[in-house]
Amino acid sequence: MHVTHDPAASASATIDFNTFLAVDIRVGTIVDAKPFPEARKPAWRLWIDFGPVIGVRKSSAQITENHPLETLVGQQVAAVVNFPPRQIGPVVSEVLTLGFPDADGKVVLMQPSKPVPNGGRLF
Repeated sequence: MHVTHDPAASASATIDFNTFLAVDIRVGTIVDAKPFPEARKPAWRLWIDFGPVIGVRKSSAQITENHPLETLVGQQVAAVVNFPPRQIGPVVSEVLTLGFPDADGKVVLMQPSKPVPNGGRLF
C-alpha cells in the first residue's frame, strides 16, 4: 500500500484544492488493539473511535516496529475515513491509518501534538 519510503523521491503530481478536500482525514482515539497474525507483513488490528458521527472503525496497520501493542490504546491517530473498506486477509479494514516512514522505512503514526476532539477533520 505504501507508494515509496524514499525521502528523496520527487513530489507527486499537482492536484487542485478540491481534490485534496475530497480526502476526509479525521482524528480518532484507539480504543482496542489486537495482534493480526494472519497478515502477510507484521501488523496490528486497531479499533479507532472517531466520535459520535463516524463512530468506531477498524483498521489494519503495519506499525509493529515503532508502536508496541500495549502502548496503543488511548493514543490519538489520523486516518482517511472515506476510502472504501478493504479486505486484508480475513479482516476488513474500514479506514487507512496514516503514518510516515522513519529512517529505516518503518511506520511512525501521524498524531496530533496534543489531545483534540475525536472526529476532528484535518484542514
